[in-house]
Amino acid sequence: MRMIGGFLAAVTVPPLGEDDPLPPEDRVVRHSLGLEDLYRVHGPRLLRFFARRADRQDAIDLVQESFVRFASSAACRDRTVECPEAYLNQIATNLLRDRAKLALQRSLSSHVPAEDVPLAGADLLATLEARDKLNRLQNALMRLKPKTREIFLAHRLDGLSYRQIAERSGLSIKGVEWHMTKAIDLLDRALRR
Repeated sequence: MRMIGGFLAAVTVPPLGEDDPLPPEDRVVRHSLGLEDLYRVHGPRLLRFFARRADRQDAIDLVQESFVRFASSAACRDRTVECPEAYLNQIATNLLRDRAKLALQRSLSSHVPAEDVPLAGADLLATLEARDKLNRLQNALMRLKPKTREIFLAHRLDGLSYRQIAERSGLSIKGVEWHMTKAIDLLDRALRR
């Protein structure tokens, strides 16, 4: 997975001159990796880092952008970076912050206040259709025989079971079922018109 081309210069340790003081022991760079070597070592880790925080397709681009920023930074051009891993981590974090800021700016620029949005009025056609349906249902209920209407309303509105209705009305359960079938059939025909 070689994404960094030869156009980026390798990061090297500048040679010490005769009059230059030696750096402290904790500042000594023990080895110098070229940019391609750094990519091989740190690229997969950065890819995992970005994959957890961004889309997979964007993660690859973010890794590439991290190394481009690393290679083009003043720290890399002027001297050797002492801890390239930490430097790359900071670049990666900054890239994610920049993306988050950009996403927020886009979101805020497309925001429309609620008071500026015209509200849709009630759908008059739907209201008229619902009113017509209720009128047909009411007329159909009024055409039912009183006993059938009473049984239907007891079951559908009051929530009584067929057994409870049978006990109250003195009918058998089959008789209650017959009245319910008649009521449902008549109401169904009325609503289909």
